[in-house]
Amino acid sequence: MTIGSVLREALDLYLRFLGRFVLTAAAVFVFVDLLGAIAIDARGESTGVAAAWGIVGLLVGVIGAFWVQGTLVATVQNIRTGAVDTTIGDVYDRVRPRLPALIGAGLFGGLFIALGLVLFIVPGLLLLTRWALVAPVIVIEGRPAGPSFLRSTELVRGNGWTVFGVIIATLLIAVVAHSILVTTFSFLPDFAANWAGGTIADSFVAPFVALSWTVMYFRLSEKT
Repeated sequence: MTIGSVLREALDLYLRFLGRFVLTAAAVFVFVDLLGAIAIDARGESTGVAAAWGIVGLLVGVIGAFWVQGTLVATVQNIRTGAVDTTIGDVYDRVRPRLPALIGAGLFGGLFIALGLVLFIVPGLLLLTRWALVAPVIVIEGRPAGPSFLRSTELVRGNGWTVFGVIIATLLIAVVAHSILVTTFSFLPDFAANWAGGTIADSFVAPFVALSWTVMYFRLSEKT
């Protein structure tokens, strides 16, 4: 497995099934980014109103982001196995039972990765690399949150630098692409720009990251 081969396969799948991936992500992000836009707009209101919308936006955003991530993973699995006629709603329904594990693992992993980055940097990058495949493990293998960290570490072992390279490459691409797409809508009024720009950017960018990391999962799991 090489960084280039993973990115090429991910890009090929992304372009071939672009509409499906974007619509899958947009089905949730359109609501998540609407609440985000409302929360930003509410900053001009009273402190209580702004805080309430901020909390609602944060909670829905967290749940929505992990649900989209899990559903994109399942979509990649369906495409690789030839089950491309499954509806988007069916895939979301399939992933829903795994949502608590995805949220729990995401919050736990995110906390320790963030602490590692803030305090020492290298430990945070190490954890990010070892735990990069937690979401595919939870969705595809059906493992609980806790064991998924061990399984991800097992899969990554011996391929750490390649996995790290894919992570860095996809995150850089995501940041640049997201910024460009958001800026494209800056001519609109603030509320519309935040909603439309956020929805379009998230819906186009998130699938490529999920695709790349899920492709890594399949390639590494085939070796074990």
